[in-house]
Amino acid sequence: MAVEQFLTYLQHEKRYSSHTIQSYRIDLVQFGDFISATYELSLIDVKYIHIRDFMVSLMDNDLSANSVGRKLSTLRSFYKYLVKQNVITASPMKLIKAPKVSKKLPFFVDDEKLGQLLDSEEVFDKSFSSIRERLIIETLFGTGMRLAELLSLNDSDVNFYDSTIRVIGKRNKERIIPIGRILSDQLKVYIELKTLQNFDNKTARLIVTNTGAEAYPEFVRRIVQRCLAYITTQDKKSPHVLRHTYATSLLNRGADLNAIKELLGHASLAATQVYTHNSVERLKTIYKQAHPKA
Repeated sequence: MAVEQFLTYLQHEKRYSSHTIQSYRIDLVQFGDFISATYELSLIDVKYIHIRDFMVSLMDNDLSANSVGRKLSTLRSFYKYLVKQNVITASPMKLIKAPKVSKKLPFFVDDEKLGQLLDSEEVFDKSFSSIRERLIIETLFGTGMRLAELLSLNDSDVNFYDSTIRVIGKRNKERIIPIGRILSDQLKVYIELKTLQNFDNKTARLIVTNTGAEAYPEFVRRIVQRCLAYITTQDKKSPHVLRHTYATSLLNRGADLNAIKELLGHASLAATQVYTHNSVERLKTIYKQAHPKA
């Protein structure tokens, strides 16, 4: 019962997305099953030592430090809620520390090669599906938005007068992203062409499938992977790579880190600072190639 009340709280008070709420549910069910099977306890009766054992069991099953940390974050939020509701007097998470996560540099592609790809008439033709595929790449690279944000865009979210796109990000937080003339022109062409298609199932969503239905994550991932294969051999060819490329390109051209944070919709500057590592690595490469004493 406490779990369902907590999830309802996340939905209505915190306004978390359905995807995030489902992740919280899975984590809490997994922890509840572990506690019940191992100690025959309910979630309310849990102590520090029980959570430590759960954490150890996850790591013994080769779960990554990042995944363990995410599950612990779920438990921390859950028990904080129970304290707030006076269900328990103190959180058993107080002494729990998440395992250290090694920072990985974000993958990105060369923006000049990406520009050549988008200009290629050999890759993209004048058909609706091809125009849509180019638009997906152009939008992800030109705005840095997340895959889920792209899929939730409606035609009406594009403001051609102000050259902006309205995006609803994590926790239903709205932000306005400026767009360039090229992307704006491509959006106009795409939306006009979309209205001319004889779709049986019309939708207000910007990105649609060949039948006019709402696009879904795997649909976009396949398009991005196929297109990026023309310019890179790296294994990582996801939509998020284009988000990283957007941020890295801005930083390399002198954009303020706080401005990049707002454009990406990050909650804190710490999440944005990871891109400075890519910039430093680029400077090291240039130094080694150009300096006589390198």
